[in-house]
Amino acid sequence: MSHPEPSQPVYVTKASDIKQSGGQTEGMIRSNAIVDKSDGICATQMLAMPHTSSAVHHHGGQDTIIQAVKGRGSIVSEGGTKRVDLEPGDFALIPAFMEHQEVNDGDEQVIWTIVRSGRIPQVTNLTDWHGKPVQD
Repeated sequence: MSHPEPSQPVYVTKASDIKQSGGQTEGMIRSNAIVDKSDGICATQMLAMPHTSSAVHHHGGQDTIIQAVKGRGSIVSEGGTKRVDLEPGDFALIPAFMEHQEVNDGDEQVIWTIVRSGRIPQVTNLTDWHGKPVQD
């Protein structure tokens, strides 16, 4: 069976090459792993220090998949009324435009691998639930 030729070679980012990127919240360190390499997908890593939470935010038109790698963290959504807990090995889907917040109430660091449906990750921090976008 014939198929089209790949548009580019296999691309690898070594763990030692992953660097901190934009869209930071105090206590949450976001790092680009594979960004601006494919039109339809990108990957980042999020490290949440103990007893921290992100700003309420959404990812515009990008669907987001999270895999919990280390520690136990939570995703709060639906105006702050719904909370789901993630432990290592768990996956979560955050639909496009879903306002949410990442929370680490524990004493350990939390590490999540994040894959989004866009070339470059989009983060829109909000003033609060259903709030206005924060101006940089």
